[in-house]
Amino acid sequence: MNRLVAFQQVTKELIGLLENTDIDRDDLVDKVDKLLASRDGLIMEIVPPYTEEEKATGKKLIEVEKKLNQLLTEMKLSIKKDLTELQAKKQGNQKYINPYNNLMTDGVFYDKRK
Repeated sequence: MNRLVAFQQVTKELIGLLENTDIDRDDLVDKVDKLLASRDGLIMEIVPPYTEEEKATGKKLIEVEKKLNQLLTEMKLSIKKDLTELQAKKQGNQKYINPYNNLMTDGVFYDKRK
Protein backbone atom coordinates (compact mmCIF):
# COMPACT_ATOMS: atom_id res chain seq x y z
CA MET A 1 0.00 0.00 0.00
CA ASN A 2 1.05 3.56 -0.66
CA ARG A 3 2.94 4.93 2.36
CA LEU A 4 1.74 8.45 1.69
CA VAL A 5 -1.99 7.67 1.88
CA ALA A 6 -2.09 7.64 5.69
CA PHE A 7 0.00 10.82 5.78
CA GLN A 8 -2.35 12.45 3.29
CA GLN A 9 -5.42 11.45 5.32
CA VAL A 10 -4.00 12.87 8.55
CA THR A 11 -3.04 16.07 6.71
CA LYS A 12 -6.55 16.50 5.29
CA GLU A 13 -8.05 15.84 8.72
CA LEU A 14 -5.77 18.49 10.16
CA ILE A 15 -6.78 21.02 7.51
CA GLY A 16 -10.46 20.28 8.12
CA LEU A 17 -9.94 20.79 11.83
CA LEU A 18 -8.16 24.11 11.31
CA GLU A 19 -10.85 25.38 8.94
CA ASN A 20 -13.58 24.58 11.48
CA THR A 21 -14.08 27.67 13.63
CA ASP A 22 -16.79 26.23 15.89
CA ILE A 23 -14.35 24.32 18.11
CA ASP A 24 -13.08 25.75 21.40
CA ARG A 25 -9.48 26.92 20.97
CA ASP A 26 -8.09 24.78 23.80
CA ASP A 27 -9.64 21.64 22.29
CA LEU A 28 -8.44 22.69 18.86
CA VAL A 29 -4.85 23.12 20.06
CA ASP A 30 -4.92 19.70 21.75
CA LYS A 31 -6.28 17.98 18.65
CA VAL A 32 -3.85 19.78 16.34
CA ASP A 33 -0.96 18.79 18.60
CA LYS A 34 -2.00 15.11 18.50
CA LEU A 35 -2.42 15.13 14.73
CA LEU A 36 0.95 16.82 14.23
CA ALA A 37 2.56 14.19 16.45
CA SER A 38 1.00 11.39 14.41
CA ARG A 39 2.17 13.12 11.21
CA ASP A 40 5.72 13.18 12.58
CA GLY A 41 5.57 9.43 13.07
CA LEU A 42 4.24 8.92 9.55
CA ILE A 43 6.96 11.11 8.05
CA MET A 44 9.61 8.81 9.52
CA GLU A 45 8.09 5.90 7.58
CA ILE A 46 8.39 7.70 4.24
CA VAL A 47 11.81 6.79 2.91
CA PRO A 48 13.14 6.25 -0.63
CA PRO A 49 12.86 4.50 -3.06
CA TYR A 50 9.50 5.87 -4.17
CA THR A 51 7.07 4.23 -6.56
CA GLU A 52 5.44 6.19 -9.37
CA GLU A 53 2.17 6.26 -7.40
CA GLU A 54 3.98 7.71 -4.39
CA LYS A 55 5.62 10.36 -6.55
CA ALA A 56 2.22 11.44 -7.90
CA THR A 57 0.74 11.52 -4.39
CA GLY A 58 3.76 13.51 -3.20
CA LYS A 59 3.18 16.18 -5.85
CA LYS A 60 -0.43 16.55 -4.65
CA LEU A 61 0.76 16.71 -1.06
CA ILE A 62 2.99 19.69 -1.81
CA GLU A 63 -0.08 21.83 -2.54
CA VAL A 64 -1.88 20.52 0.53
CA GLU A 65 1.17 21.28 2.68
CA LYS A 66 1.17 24.91 1.53
CA LYS A 67 -2.44 25.28 2.61
CA LEU A 68 -1.71 23.57 5.94
CA ASN A 69 1.25 25.86 6.61
CA GLN A 70 -0.91 28.89 5.87
CA LEU A 71 -3.64 27.72 8.27
CA LEU A 72 -1.12 26.93 11.02
CA THR A 73 0.49 30.34 10.58
CA GLU A 74 -2.91 32.04 10.86
CA MET A 75 -3.65 30.08 14.03
CA LYS A 76 -0.27 31.04 15.49
CA LEU A 77 -0.79 34.72 14.69
CA SER A 78 -4.28 34.63 16.19
CA ILE A 79 -2.98 33.13 19.43
CA LYS A 80 -0.09 35.61 19.51
CA LYS A 81 -2.49 38.53 19.01
CA ASP A 82 -4.73 37.31 21.82
CA LEU A 83 -1.75 36.94 24.15
CA THR A 84 -0.55 40.49 23.48
CA GLU A 85 -4.08 41.82 24.02
CA LEU A 86 -4.31 39.90 27.28
CA GLN A 87 -0.95 41.27 28.42
CA ALA A 88 -2.05 44.83 27.58
CA LYS A 89 -5.31 44.37 29.50
CA LYS A 90 -3.39 42.97 32.45
CA GLN A 91 -1.04 45.96 32.50
CA GLY A 92 -3.92 48.39 32.12
CA ASN A 93 -5.77 46.72 34.95
CA GLN A 94 -2.68 46.87 37.16
CA LYS A 95 -2.22 50.58 36.40
CA TYR A 96 -5.86 51.22 37.28
CA ILE A 97 -5.56 49.42 40.60
CA ASN A 98 -2.27 51.04 41.63
CA PRO A 99 -1.50 54.06 39.40
CA TYR A 100 1.59 55.16 41.36
CA ASN A 101 3.33 51.79 41.40
CA ASN A 102 5.71 52.30 38.49
CA LEU A 103 6.48 55.99 38.55
CA MET A 104 9.76 56.97 37.01
CA THR A 105 11.70 59.79 38.56
CA ASP A 106 13.82 61.65 36.07
CA GLY A 107 15.98 63.38 38.61
CA VAL A 108 16.13 64.35 42.19
CA PHE A 109 17.04 67.77 43.62
CA TYR A 110 19.22 67.72 46.71
CA ASP A 111 19.47 70.95 48.65
CA LYS A 112 23.02 71.17 50.02
CA ARG A 113 22.43 74.32 52.01
CA LYS A 114 22.00 74.12 55.77
